[in-house]
Amino acid sequence: MAEITKNENNFIGYEYKDITVSRSMESVYADGYANFGWTLEDTSTPVQGVGSITMKFKRDRKIRNKAELGRLQRQFESCASQIESLEKSKTNGAMIAAFSVGLVGTAFMAGSVFAYLAGMLPLCIILAIPAFIGWILPYFCFLNIRRKRTDKVSPLIDQKYDEMYEVCEKAHVLLAK
Repeated sequence: MAEITKNENNFIGYEYKDITVSRSMESVYADGYANFGWTLEDTSTPVQGVGSITMKFKRDRKIRNKAELGRLQRQFESCASQIESLEKSKTNGAMIAAFSVGLVGTAFMAGSVFAYLAGMLPLCIILAIPAFIGWILPYFCFLNIRRKRTDKVSPLIDQKYDEMYEVCEKAHVLLAK
């Protein structure tokens, strides 16, 4: 955060803030930060972040109720961070389970290949069956676990959005005073 100050003749001193957020939360931050007195100046794509965006904000440095707005802004950022974590949790567990099942299927396929190379055709067939099941099952496993996790997490995400909007409403009232 940088600050610029000038004299009192119609001059406004600004403070600046750059934040990097995921693209899915871009509009939430743009709308939310306006309630804390920030104006969106520019957006850019960071070098290493494919799914993220850097947002540049500015606001009047001598804004009223700055301390309270700062506290509410931290609360807003905390809620937004929790929402992002909950969104990621929808797929993380499902991916781990799907990769694990696929890895077990691959191990059976390796055993099947080695059995074939050793000339044990019946063992090769017996090991190939769970191998193919292990390669087909992860997709359905992923969908099922993600659906269950989404059903569990969606009310929590909605609750965090409500909490975030209440914070924005309080900040908006403070800003209007």
